[in-house]
Amino acid sequence: MFSITVRDHVMVAHSFRGEVFGPAQRLHGATFLVDATFRRAELDEDNIVVDIGKATEELKAVLGDLNYRNLDDEPEFKGINTSTEFLAKVIADRLADAVHAGRLGEGARGLEGIAVSLHESHVAWASYERAL
Repeated sequence: MFSITVRDHVMVAHSFRGEVFGPAQRLHGATFLVDATFRRAELDEDNIVVDIGKATEELKAVLGDLNYRNLDDEPEFKGINTSTEFLAKVIADRLADAVHAGRLGEGARGLEGIAVSLHESHVAWASYERAL
């Protein structure tokens, strides 16, 4: 399986419901380093996985919709614990939508999977991987 990974970051504010979250139940900020990995078994006709420039641009666009926002105030996340794991899935799904809409180019239609990792720190991160 071939893959490429592009990287960006996002800054959000949010809070959690549930005692398992301890002090994170209060409103707090988080800065995530975001890695998006695109996978396919065979390279496209240009011998690439996907156009790395388009992948970078689309990741930036997806994160732009979340950046500098209090996720507690966003209607689509109302009542949801926007955990690192949950946000990795949101980002992966939005990137998959971009692939299906053709925003990563025709060559991206051969992609087989996307994995997104959100790094909370140098010692903790969460990932979500999905098929296309």
